[in-house]
Amino acid sequence: MYYIKKTLTISAAHRLELDYESKCSNLHGHNWTITVCCRAAQLDKNGMVTDFSRIKSLVHGQLDHTCLNDVLDCNPTAENLARWICESVEHCYRVEVQESEGNLAVYEKDE
Repeated sequence: MYYIKKTLTISAAHRLELDYESKCSNLHGHNWTITVCCRAAQLDKNGMVTDFSRIKSLVHGQLDHTCLNDVLDCNPTAENLARWICESVEHCYRVEVQESEGNLAVYEKDE
């Protein structure tokens, strides 16, 4: 099995829809650190699991300097963002989303 990991940072805003009172219900932003993990039993014809630049294009290109509420079709929590990225990137099996120091969400596909 081959594994790759790509870590990148995006700046994005969001507003959470919550069933309790929270300042996170107001529009606010983070400098998110996102780690995308991919794996494949065999490499593609270029000798790669997935090209790092494709991961950057998919994640950074679609999310950086956006309001996540306008991009995701769900409540843009860190957990939902991790799942959305994992489902968007080919061969991805795990995504870590850090929205701020000490706050990390992980999504990992079941096999």
